[in-house]
Amino acid sequence: MAFQEHAAGAAGATAEKFDAGRTIIEHVSNSPLEHPLIHVPSVAGIDFSVTKHVLMLWIVAALVGAVVTAVVRRYLKQDRPIPSGFMNALEAIVEYVRDVIVQPNVGRKWANTWTPLVLTLFIFILCANAMGLVPIFEVVGVLDHWVLHTGPDSFAKRLLHGGTTATANFNVTAALATITFFAIIVAGTKAHGFVKHWKNLVPHGLAPLLYIILVPIELLGLLVRPFALTMRLAANMTGGHIAILAILSFVFMFAELFGHAIAGIGVGLAVSVPLAVGISALEIIVILVQAYVFSLLTAVFIGMAIHVHH
Repeated sequence: MAFQEHAAGAAGATAEKFDAGRTIIEHVSNSPLEHPLIHVPSVAGIDFSVTKHVLMLWIVAALVGAVVTAVVRRYLKQDRPIPSGFMNALEAIVEYVRDVIVQPNVGRKWANTWTPLVLTLFIFILCANAMGLVPIFEVVGVLDHWVLHTGPDSFAKRLLHGGTTATANFNVTAALATITFFAIIVAGTKAHGFVKHWKNLVPHGLAPLLYIILVPIELLGLLVRPFALTMRLAANMTGGHIAILAILSFVFMFAELFGHAIAGIGVGLAVSVPLAVGISALEIIVILVQAYVFSLLTAVFIGMAIHVHH
């Protein structure tokens, strides 16, 4: 809808100049403070208003929880539980995460302990990534423009502000990485005890002077792991959407440059749309890879805390 408004404005002589940067940031960021979906008063200086990414977190969590619960309950109610349909796919995902991601890294003894956590992270990240490619709110915008005709401050209008990919928000990925951080500590503590887990950060039997160097480095490395998980997932999910929006911006930039809408349409048909479709197809691969990488690194870090000698 924002692109349509800018395109319509570009045709007028007194229209505001198209600002590609502002438009792109508006469409990938969390909904700004002036456009919260549900305003909640601040508590201790923290704004708890429901924004676009918060709504997407709720949608993904509710959708995954409802679908998985319904499928598993129907499967368990059968006289002879034989997986079929969606249950086959779910069972394949569970076995893949357990046998390929978790077990080789944490070992057979601890596989059943940590598979539920890694599986939850994998499915949640995968679904959150995928939901970002579904034009849910664009459809709402079209319905509002042609059918509903709501006011400028309506809930439907506020839905058009901000991005739909919750995992492109660094706050979300930082929360997921924090879960991994504490899982590493818990895994090491369960395997070796709390005190020995922290002793295992550095090798034993070294000269005392080396510990002055190694201990700060290892503690820093412990903090770098969740930071790397945070930045990798959010940056990859943001980058693809920015690339698509930047390419689509050519339509309006060329329309303004030549002063004719036909120039923008030509560039769109010849360049923007084919490239945007290609990048969107690449994004489908990215959403799978990023969910896999986050889950794999979580399993690797947990395994490193358990199997220190490796």
